[in-house]
Amino acid sequence: MTGVRYALVSYIQGPIASFVENLRRELHPDLPHLAAHLTLLPPRPLCGPESEALKLLAEVCGLAEPFEVTLGAMESFVPGTPTIYIGVTRGASRMEDLHRQLNRRTFVFCEEWPYVPHLTIAKMNTESAAAESLETARRRWLEYSATRQILLSQLTFVREDAPNRWIDLAPVRLGGRLVPR
Repeated sequence: MTGVRYALVSYIQGPIASFVENLRRELHPDLPHLAAHLTLLPPRPLCGPESEALKLLAEVCGLAEPFEVTLGAMESFVPGTPTIYIGVTRGASRMEDLHRQLNRRTFVFCEEWPYVPHLTIAKMNTESAAAESLETARRRWLEYSATRQILLSQLTFVREDAPNRWIDLAPVRLGGRLVPR
């Protein structure tokens, strides 16, 4: 299947997820709903079968212990791309290490942008829309009073089924084996 893309994400639960999903709807209501998540491997084609990708996930993630990340400031990737996101402060180096360990063999891919651990809020249509939305997002983030810590203990291997529509293929525990279905 040509053009099929895969990614590795960690779905976010609780108050942070609600905050992100509500803010996303406020800033860009016409975007399709995507669950709040941290991305460990951005979208890419595979260099081999899904079964080989699963083996590499089990090998690398099975040796990585769960860890906590702390969300930092609301930022944007402008001028590279008009995307609003929350940066990761504590735990960013662990995410970078996992990304580096997984970006090989079946997952090897020359990414368009350097890997930056973050939680995406929304990709806007223009830089000016991103600048305006960033100000709103920063105000909302300042008002957010719940925890900014997230425990990364389970990741999910996903495949793009249609543009902006992803399906879960396999849950992957850190420090364990693939979760049986």
